[in-house]
Amino acid sequence: MPTTVDTTSIDIEQEKEEILRRYRGLLRSVRGERTTENTRLIRKAFNIAMEAHKDQRRKSGEPYIYHPIAVARICAEEIGLGVTSVVAALLHDTVEDTDLTLEDVRDIFGETVATIIDGLTKISGVNWQTDSMQAENFRKVLLTLAQDVRVILIKLADRLHNMRTLESMAREKQLKIASETLFLYAPLAHRLGLYNIKSELEDLSLRSKEPEIYHDIEHRLKKGESVRRRFISRFILPIREAMDKEGFEFEIKGRPKSIYSIYQKMQTKNVTFDEVYDLFAIRIIVESKPELEKADCWKVYSIVTDYYQPSPDRLRDWISMPKANGYESLHTTVMSPGGKWVEVQIRSRRMDHVAEMGLAAHYRYKGEEEHVLAMEGMLNKIREILSDPGSNALDFVNDFKLNLFNDVIMAFTPKGEMRNLPVGATALDFAFDIHSQIGRHCIGAKVNHKLVPMSHVLRNGDQVEVITSRKQQPQQEWLNYVVTARARHKIKQALREQKRKLAIVGKETVQRKLRAWGAKVNDENVTVLEDHLMASSPMDLYWKIARERHDLDAMPMPKVKNGRLILPKGERAKDERPLEEIVAEIRGTQGGALTIGDELQSMDYKLSPCCHPIPGDDVFGFITPGEGIRIHRVNCPNAVQLMSNFAMRIVKARWKGKDSVEFLAGIQFSGIDAVGLVNRITNIISHENNVNMRSISFESKDGIFEGKVMAYVHDAEHLHTLVDKLRELPEVKRVERIDH
Repeated sequence: MPTTVDTTSIDIEQEKEEILRRYRGLLRSVRGERTTENTRLIRKAFNIAMEAHKDQRRKSGEPYIYHPIAVARICAEEIGLGVTSVVAALLHDTVEDTDLTLEDVRDIFGETVATIIDGLTKISGVNWQTDSMQAENFRKVLLTLAQDVRVILIKLADRLHNMRTLESMAREKQLKIASETLFLYAPLAHRLGLYNIKSELEDLSLRSKEPEIYHDIEHRLKKGESVRRRFISRFILPIREAMDKEGFEFEIKGRPKSIYSIYQKMQTKNVTFDEVYDLFAIRIIVESKPELEKADCWKVYSIVTDYYQPSPDRLRDWISMPKANGYESLHTTVMSPGGKWVEVQIRSRRMDHVAEMGLAAHYRYKGEEEHVLAMEGMLNKIREILSDPGSNALDFVNDFKLNLFNDVIMAFTPKGEMRNLPVGATALDFAFDIHSQIGRHCIGAKVNHKLVPMSHVLRNGDQVEVITSRKQQPQQEWLNYVVTARARHKIKQALREQKRKLAIVGKETVQRKLRAWGAKVNDENVTVLEDHLMASSPMDLYWKIARERHDLDAMPMPKVKNGRLILPKGERAKDERPLEEIVAEIRGTQGGALTIGDELQSMDYKLSPCCHPIPGDDVFGFITPGEGIRIHRVNCPNAVQLMSNFAMRIVKARWKGKDSVEFLAGIQFSGIDAVGLVNRITNIISHENNVNMRSISFESKDGIFEGKVMAYVHDAEHLHTLVDKLRELPEVKRVERIDH
């Protein structure tokens, strides 16, 4: 967002030169032939943006115009979009932040640019009163995607530049934006095939959330760079010679894994940096004619496996069956002479462009018609879910993430028709994917000719025959059997229909009872009954009565005065106060940080059991109605979702130093077993570091030991010192903090 900055010490002339230099760089980055008309359009957009943002500056103090120029350049250079998108990117903040109107844009640049900017403005125009403003925001992001994919591509470029310049923001703002990026924008970039942007968004999010871990991995990667380069040179030498003999035109490059993917592997596999074996991949790009691409890639695969033994279960053929986002490549993992597994990716130049630039690359290699058809399937699913007025924003985002961001498997109908489904999809998902009526009446399926329940999880290549019955109707527990947004949406729709039908029966019961009591049958009396029985709406009241959750016949005879029903309101529990009330109570008027350790009178707080924060950890507070504030570590497994979906409930928190207080923390370690090792470890913990242990366990098997200690420490620094001391023992190979 723009801000005001003291400009007295700023060299305006120098800034003008820099703006001009960046503008020329943008023009050079526009791909393909740039006609005079195109250049004129970009120049006009640039001039209008310059004028509109002339008095605005970014949080860093730079002229605001740097931002739209950078976003436009990312669109052209890194995503491969054309002039229309560059113009829209230059103007993307003008309608929201300046006096320029959408009508002005429409008059000057036409309908398409105006529609794209309208979509980008709608994404920013959040309804701040919703329970989860981020969820509502994400819903708007996806809604615009269903209209024009360029909106989301420009939005991704905007987010990427904001992430690159995040340091100038306040710490809590950094955490919120980084969590939002990990939660939605990075997976969305992945789904659209923008792998470079996805990786950079993830890396930048990690840099904001976990700066120490990020810089440690970055340092280790740089330290081993020369060794990796020598290894890659030796590894590719025989492949290069063989491909030269075969007459291939090609490029071979070694590509390191992204910092975030290394971090993820360390977390999921519970390994150290040194134990992550595939720190890089070798990519072989072949110059091929379209009709020879597949054959050439398999020839290269044959050459690679002539020299290096492949792992049979690590072959991924996305050439014969491309991913849903258009990604095509042949991946294999082979054993190098030094005993290291190496991933090799083989693809044509066209496939590489599609992999690097995602959907936008389809514009250059496929006709507009084919591109639209490729997108239409995904957009139709989005439109279908958006058309449902009954779902709330949070449900929508969670349902949508399930099948937008998962990897895809292929399943086949009995006639051989292929259906793309997310990993983890069930027979019931498959049934709904074919047709909503087949899904509604599904009672089971035959997978590869064997009878299975509807909850059966499908595997890649399964052939599925759905078994139906007209008597079958969707049940509430079906929501536990499905992972696709389409299936969840259709089941919820069917359940709402059933609820409506039951509500009609309940309504008749209520009306009959009101007459029996001598009360008028009107909305006022229905509201009185609704408040008394604590129903959330008239339909909820009717439904509960039809389901016999409330027995009106068992109620004592109420008072009726002049046809008006008189009943006391049902008492709600204290913790059912509106969330806004609790937020206001916590935040007060100052909005300062909650200091953990002070005597809080207004609200109770607890240290969350999911991540066990201790003093010195980077933390935030999360308001839970009825449970006060839960303190979480910023790197808590639940933090990304909490910060992304419930920003209004997040409270800044900091520790008040109290050395007299001790906190329980866990340490896990493993290594080579040796005589007297347990004694040395307990000595380091208890005597050298003066730490009181609550429990300690050791297990040794085949010369390898694993141990766990739960100990009381004063703060994070105290814990880190202890971990560093344990790492100094030569037999101990891995030490890490655990959350439980």
